[in-house]
Amino acid sequence: MPPPADIVKVAIEWPGAFPKLMEIDQKKPLSSIIKEVCDGWSLANHDQFALQHADSSNFYITEKNRNEIKNGAILRLTTSPAQNAQQLHERIQSSSMDAKLEALKDLANYSRDVTFAQEFINLDGISLLTQMVESGTDFGDMLSFTLTAFVELMDHGIVSWDTFSVAFIKKIASYVNKFASDISILQRSLAILESMVLNSHDLYQKVAQEITIGQLIPHLQGTDQEIQTYTIAVINALFLKAPDDKRQEMANILAQKQLRSIILTHVIRAQRAINNEMAHQLYVLQVLTFNLLEDRMMTKMDPQDQAQRDIIFELRRIAFDAESEPNNSSGSIEKRKSMYTRDYKKLGFINHVNPAMDFTQTPPGMLALDNMLYFAKHHQDAYIRIVLENSSREDKHECPFGRSSIELTKMLCEILKVGELPSETCNDFHPMFFTHDRSFEEFFCICIQLLNKTWKEMRATSEDFNKVMQVVKEQIMRALTTKPSSLDQFKSKLQNLSYTEILKIRQSERMNQEDFQSRPILELKEKIQPEILELIKQQRLNRLVEGTCFRKLNSRRRQDKFWYCRLSPNHKVLHYGDLEESPQGEVPHDSLQDKLPVADIKAVVTGKDCPHMKEKGALKQNKEVLELAFSILYDSSGQLNFIAPDKHEYCVWTDGLNALLGKDMLSDLTRNDLDTLLSMEIKLRLLDLENIQIPDAPPPIPKEPSNYDFVYDCN
Repeated sequence: MPPPADIVKVAIEWPGAFPKLMEIDQKKPLSSIIKEVCDGWSLANHDQFALQHADSSNFYITEKNRNEIKNGAILRLTTSPAQNAQQLHERIQSSSMDAKLEALKDLANYSRDVTFAQEFINLDGISLLTQMVESGTDFGDMLSFTLTAFVELMDHGIVSWDTFSVAFIKKIASYVNKFASDISILQRSLAILESMVLNSHDLYQKVAQEITIGQLIPHLQGTDQEIQTYTIAVINALFLKAPDDKRQEMANILAQKQLRSIILTHVIRAQRAINNEMAHQLYVLQVLTFNLLEDRMMTKMDPQDQAQRDIIFELRRIAFDAESEPNNSSGSIEKRKSMYTRDYKKLGFINHVNPAMDFTQTPPGMLALDNMLYFAKHHQDAYIRIVLENSSREDKHECPFGRSSIELTKMLCEILKVGELPSETCNDFHPMFFTHDRSFEEFFCICIQLLNKTWKEMRATSEDFNKVMQVVKEQIMRALTTKPSSLDQFKSKLQNLSYTEILKIRQSERMNQEDFQSRPILELKEKIQPEILELIKQQRLNRLVEGTCFRKLNSRRRQDKFWYCRLSPNHKVLHYGDLEESPQGEVPHDSLQDKLPVADIKAVVTGKDCPHMKEKGALKQNKEVLELAFSILYDSSGQLNFIAPDKHEYCVWTDGLNALLGKDMLSDLTRNDLDTLLSMEIKLRLLDLENIQIPDAPPPIPKEPSNYDFVYDCN
């Protein structure tokens, strides 16, 4: 007969004694269990003892986390968190350097445990550590352990970041310059600066005064990727928290210090793989850089502003100056107006009389005009060729440069999500945007030439404008997915994606997803659809049984914690629990501490309806995280919150949970799977297989030939 669910069999260690095997009744108070253990070893004052896991974590067992104890676990009887905190508080103030170093090492280890951290913080331990840092007497390992303990204690979110003095900030900032060779001190110092900036507006201002971009740049030129990652994280934090009026100023400083080329040389093109965290920080920097365009993107043109009107005059001058009449200035005003109107029509503006009116829509606002001027000045030959080429075509076949540029700028802003906050989960940076100081403008220049080329290939007329824009968007998106390493490589990718090639790709995809619409076929589809849906349902449930590793998002992303969730094989219980690191393969059920019966689930909610998405945070409330968030609601107020690693896992889990609750599976993935499987099944059923014996087993693989003389080398 199996033991009751509330009984856990464990081994308990005590220094100098044989471990005890005992059964813990989870219904009994923890204090009475500790008293029972102490009595077995004849130890008095049981209230000064506690139990902790005897693994590498050494975490204390409390009433809150005691349900995590598993059968066969090894526990250790040790001093209580309060007493341990008191002892360490005294030991780190020891006059003996060796004793102090050992105490700080222990403190750095124990501070990862929130139970110990709370007790140490109650003794004003954070203030003691900051005083030790401010005194400036500690160096080397001693300072490294002090900063590590500080970072771990602050990570629990118990103490506000607003409480630290300018002297402490100055000291931490000085370490960034002073200890460039001491990796551990430098790493902790950068982590502290990043957290200060992200968690407190007042501290942002103080840190911004103490640390300069020039002081951070040298750390990017080293070979340690972790230091480079922390350095870019600090730059991103300063960028993100800077007031709007300071952000452009900071971007100018980054340009002066050649941050982009340093990152390109020492990070992106370094002879080593870029890890996920570095990819995320590069993505954040890319997003924040492009977000500088938001102001121009949302600025309408003022038709009365002469400086803005002069930009349009300049576009006309560059395109038509060579063919202008030499005595233009002496002509009548009416004649000049007529000539300007004719030229603006050739330039492809919608409003020929007053083209300024074309730039009153936001987005793209003035950003479109900026792009056009950049193209005209920096790629003058291509600009003149496009304008003159189209002005010599028939009216209905000309590709309107002005209108195209405005719509293309708007499209590029949508593709690059200009104005949106960076996602917490995304690593999608593009190396090519780090190869040029004006990468967005160069991106536009390549794409406007592509648009003109595609227009010619499609032999489009003005009625086909939207169709052309759709094809161009598809060409750009397909080229971007290959992650070209430079703008030239992006350009060559687009050369291979001509309109003819896009048609071939579309035709191929259409054949793969061919959908017969005749009545008998529709009836057949209706008949076999329930079977296919059941197949998809079983696949989703099987995936839930395999389980998925999810990440816990917190304020300091590099200290990510993982947790795993999987469905029991009988589909009755969800097992979940925390992990030290991302697992390789499946995690067994018995290693997951917590359970949630499927029968207790009341609802599954997604996106903004999730409890954890209603919290306010600098990077929480953004579109991408919202699209990956879902929650299980159970009991009266219980909730299990998820952020899926990607869209595919999100669809699998929301479908699987809805299937468990007897609801329809409504995800995009289910729709795609249903279409694909239905199409395959119908094609199979329509095959003429009369008198053809289909074997049960696949045919044997033929033996390798004795020689390969029949192979012809085309090279």
